[in-house]
Amino acid sequence: MHEVDDEGLAEEFFSVSRRLRHRTREALLPWELTPSLGRAISVLTRHGDMRPGALAEHLRIAPRSATEVADDLQRLGLAERHPDPADRRAVIVTLTDEGRRISREIKAARHDAGEQFFATLSADDRAELTRLLRKLRDAGK
Repeated sequence: MHEVDDEGLAEEFFSVSRRLRHRTREALLPWELTPSLGRAISVLTRHGDMRPGALAEHLRIAPRSATEVADDLQRLGLAERHPDPADRRAVIVTLTDEGRRISREIKAARHDAGEQFFATLSADDRAELTRLLRKLRDAGK
C-alpha cells in the first residue's frame, strides 16, 4: 500500500475539487448563470418553495445575500416571490415554469460534465471513490 502524507492528500483533493468546480462553471455558461444562482435553482428544485432565510441556510450564505439571489432569479424570470400562506408578512421564493425547465437542463449538463470528468476512472474506481467520499461526508455529521 502506498503511503501518502495528509498534506499531499488534502492538496490532491483540493486540486481535483477545483477542476470539478471549473467544469461546473463551464456547464452553466449556456444559461449565463453564476454558480450561486445555479446552486439556488438546485436547492429550490430539491427542497421546494421556501423563505429567503431558509434559502440562505441551504446555500450557507447571509440572509441579505439570499435576498439578492432571489432578486436575481426573479429578474431573470426563473423565480417569483409570493406571500407565505402561514405568515402573510413573509414571502416564499418559488421557481417559475422557466426556472424548472432551466433546472432540468442544468441537471443534465452537470451530469454530462461529471461523466466526462470521471471518464478516466473504471467502474470499480468510481464505486470505490463514491464509497470513500460518502464515508468522509458522513463522518462530518
